[in-house]
Amino acid sequence: MKFALVTGGSRGIGKAICMEIAKLGYHVLINYRNNTEEAENTLNQIQENGGSGELMKFDVSKPDEIRASIDKWKEKNPDTVIEVLINNAGIRKDALIMWMKDEDWKGVLNTNLDSFYYITKHLVQDMIVHKYGRIVNIVSLSGIKGLPGQTNYSAAKGGVIAASKALAQEVAKKNVTVNCVAPGFIKTDMTAELEEKDLKRMIPMNRFGSAEEVAQVVSFLASPQASYVTGEVISVNGGLYT
Repeated sequence: MKFALVTGGSRGIGKAICMEIAKLGYHVLINYRNNTEEAENTLNQIQENGGSGELMKFDVSKPDEIRASIDKWKEKNPDTVIEVLINNAGIRKDALIMWMKDEDWKGVLNTNLDSFYYITKHLVQDMIVHKYGRIVNIVSLSGIKGLPGQTNYSAAKGGVIAASKALAQEVAKKNVTVNCVAPGFIKTDMTAELEEKDLKRMIPMNRFGSAEEVAQVVSFLASPQASYVTGEVISVNGGLYT
């Protein structure tokens, strides 16, 4: 059995990614923080479609929870390797920097950037020993061009992009790839408060994207077919920024 971990896998883009990764034949570890009901719904849908998975609860911003949860799973599953890691979990706390609270700066960086470090560090050694691995980090248009009101989010996602490019060079010889997918405006809970009618005028395709459109790109990068693609950032944004 092959194993994949998707953080923030209970809803939105994370849920769509879980569904696609399961289609690749992976037993999907669905990480979530609080919403057990949504995580169970994701798992049920995977199983209804003939796939397999399980829930893995931990807060990606807390290193101790990450280590405890993953170590516990490893103890129950000796001689196995989580060979696909999708770092998807993230939060936004938007504000102009002059009004941004310290806790909103730190919280966004902890959840979006620090989690990449702690989770990836805990799993990449097994991939290197196994001589196979796929790491895909969900970043953002904000991390490429920056967006006003998102200095914290832009800093975090931009940091993940730079770290991914560095890590890709460290592990390439071991057949481990590291890539980023940068969604633009996608219809999810995170963008529900945005004025789609006004914003879609900025998008050449004149619409918001779907979570499934992002997940398809992630699925390719997580597959053996993407064996010569590493250190890349692929935008899924309808032509908004290229």
